[in-house]
Amino acid sequence: MTNSKSSPVVPKELLIPFILITSLFALWGFANDITNPMVSAFKKVLELNNTQASWVQMAFYGGYFTMALPAAIFAKKYSYKKGILMGLTLYAVGALLFFPAAAYEQFIFFLLALYILTFGLAFLETTANPYILSMGSADTATQRLNLAQAFNPIGALAGLFAAQNFILGSLQSDDLDANGNAIYDTLTESVKAGIRTADLMVIRNPYVILGVAVIVILIVISVVKMPENVEKDSGESILASIKRIFKSPKFREGVNAQMFYVGAQIMCWTYIYQYAETLGIDNRSAVPYAMSALGIFLVGRWICTFILKYIDSGKLLMYMAFLAVVFTLGAIFLKGMPGLYSLVMISFCMSLMFPTIYGIALEGMGDDAKYGAAFLVMAIVGGAIMPVAQGMILDIGGSGYTDTLILGVPEVNFSFILPMVCFFVVASYGYRTSNVFDK
Repeated sequence: MTNSKSSPVVPKELLIPFILITSLFALWGFANDITNPMVSAFKKVLELNNTQASWVQMAFYGGYFTMALPAAIFAKKYSYKKGILMGLTLYAVGALLFFPAAAYEQFIFFLLALYILTFGLAFLETTANPYILSMGSADTATQRLNLAQAFNPIGALAGLFAAQNFILGSLQSDDLDANGNAIYDTLTESVKAGIRTADLMVIRNPYVILGVAVIVILIVISVVKMPENVEKDSGESILASIKRIFKSPKFREGVNAQMFYVGAQIMCWTYIYQYAETLGIDNRSAVPYAMSALGIFLVGRWICTFILKYIDSGKLLMYMAFLAVVFTLGAIFLKGMPGLYSLVMISFCMSLMFPTIYGIALEGMGDDAKYGAAFLVMAIVGGAIMPVAQGMILDIGGSGYTDTLILGVPEVNFSFILPMVCFFVVASYGYRTSNVFDK
């Protein structure tokens, strides 16, 4: 066995490439978490209903589904570095497209910009993880990847900070009168038009600045000497590998569980703003609750990593999914702030789910894991589809959030029945992992 002391986590000669690729983990975390509050922001600025506004997430997470497998094929055919450069190019193009989108003031152009932006994120997420693993000894690969992944939540928190201070806090369409009613709704169309133009520029600016920053990183990575790591072609067709991995029920059900998990996560993190608004908390003031959810998520990941030393991963996945069901019931049926606190606490339970499902589904796949991982990234499409379904529930009684009661609670509360169903699917996968697949 190689002594880990003789194998540095990051070799000195690869330190600069490691730092540059690690910065990408923060970049996609930033994009994810600056976008979640935009569902509510676009709804108000462009006067959309909830279903229409939820297409923000359809466009964003739909890009992952579209591009994950092509990204894996591209990286395998060329190199990790070229895959990274392609991802950064698409990321920058999508972010910069916010400039013409704001000029035309058409929602469809913003959706197209987000869709192209996440083409880039799909390339980065599919390529950066194995690239980091390759930057040094296999003995320290896991430590190296954990170190890089630690920068993802830093980017996520930065995204929420930017949303709170540079977007939500500056939107005139979100202003309320002394009675807590939206001033925007009472204005004439000509006054609204001026506010709409100003607010769309407020939304535009952070994305355009982000696009410029991505271009700078792209240029630096392109000129810095990076390990190429071109993969050897085994001569086997991609189709044969895909057919083989889908013969495994553990993998098939893992992709399904991942899709439902990501759907639940995005619903809980997107609609926390609408939930808070029914309690008299405006979007900017709701950001600290979203940050708390992310902080609890990070703490939960460390705690669950420790617990996994003593409890089977499938069983712990099942237990945490059932606990998530309990907190979701609290979000649905508890009135006032206790319901909001329950919604925040769901994030503790979710912290375990993505990496655990990912690891269980790919276990024992060998070289086929490369394509298996692409399909697990494609499963992020759950974050595109399910928020739209939740938006449709919110529109049952009208475009507000408390237009009607369902089972005695406002539709915004009842809409969280969808994440609850998702957690039952995850619990089932955890149960089958421990009692069927591993027997």
